[in-house]
Amino acid sequence: MVLNYTSGTTSAPKGVVHCHRGIFLMALDSLINWSIPTCPVYLWTLPMFHANGWSYTWGMAAVGGTNICLRKFTGATILALIENHGVTHMCGAPVVLNMLITNSSSTNPTNKQELLSRPVQVLTAGAPPPAPVLHRVEALGFVVSHGYGLTETAGVVVSCAWKKEWNRFPATERARLKSRQGVRSVSMTEVAVLDPGTGSRVEPDGLAVGEVVMRGPSVMLGYLKNPAATAACMKGDGWFYTGDVAVMHPDGYLEIKDRSKDVIISGGENLSSVEVESVLYGHPAVNEAAVVARPDEFWGETPCAFVSLKEYDHESKRMPMTTEKDIIEYCRAALPRYMVPKTVVFKDELPKTSTGKIQKFVLREIARAMGSPSSSTLASKL
Repeated sequence: MVLNYTSGTTSAPKGVVHCHRGIFLMALDSLINWSIPTCPVYLWTLPMFHANGWSYTWGMAAVGGTNICLRKFTGATILALIENHGVTHMCGAPVVLNMLITNSSSTNPTNKQELLSRPVQVLTAGAPPPAPVLHRVEALGFVVSHGYGLTETAGVVVSCAWKKEWNRFPATERARLKSRQGVRSVSMTEVAVLDPGTGSRVEPDGLAVGEVVMRGPSVMLGYLKNPAATAACMKGDGWFYTGDVAVMHPDGYLEIKDRSKDVIISGGENLSSVEVESVLYGHPAVNEAAVVARPDEFWGETPCAFVSLKEYDHESKRMPMTTEKDIIEYCRAALPRYMVPKTVVFKDELPKTSTGKIQKFVLREIARAMGSPSSSTLASKL
């Protein structure tokens, strides 16, 4: 039916082969899962080549939607198109949400002029969204839905189904709950988290970590002309192994902790780069953040944070100088000591794929080339 390519965030892109039946069911599932009404106005902030625009290329046609297309965009462009065309729905990775926050003066609570004149539904997926980003973008007037899927599943197959009783919680708690990936969609047969050692399901306690596996009609047929890669993730037991590390909460909601390749092992402790990144996004000066492993002679690996800073804040009209020490001290107040980044690298912008995902494999190469901290620096940290 269609040949898509993975985004290449952890390795070289692979061709993903899908069948007609799987794509048809995914297109219908995408409409049901997001409760899309007839005749929506859809803004294409999500590239159509990214898993077929999460199957909304077909879905919008099915419900008589109006498609607002653009080749490139900024936060200001998105806000202008929303007002000019009466946009009701849009999709995007968390980087798009962060772009809206960074480029909108509505982040200043004293300025009401650029708040949306009507709510806009936003579906975000593609990477775990930090809770602070969800909180800030909803303050602008966007109604965020959060889902999880892969190019190999043709779209979003897990979503954070919202419960009405959660509306009574404070905004920060609502954002934390919404940052979880959620429960399977109607067309996905089964989603589980398996212990990599035993192959059994992990305890649904929100603590036990395992690999996300799934089975259902929209799972790919395999990777194009790559039987080795296909066999590595489709092992004959009926499961598709995603390579994502997650926990299962007592209420049955899935929460991604990391890609298996992105887990950092420091002093024998496994730490989630996603959790560290979520804390970093809470820093008022941080625009983008990604955490990877840096080799360390003593600890094996230590967290290395790559960050880009906001240009200015809206109160002082300037951004005060932020140093490596400032970032580390901020993290130390919110994280266990072993999870605190030992290195902070400032960049104007972090490398991204064409779909807006941060290319961690590029950052890993930079961190690896930095080598282990000198013995004198190491001694001062112990």
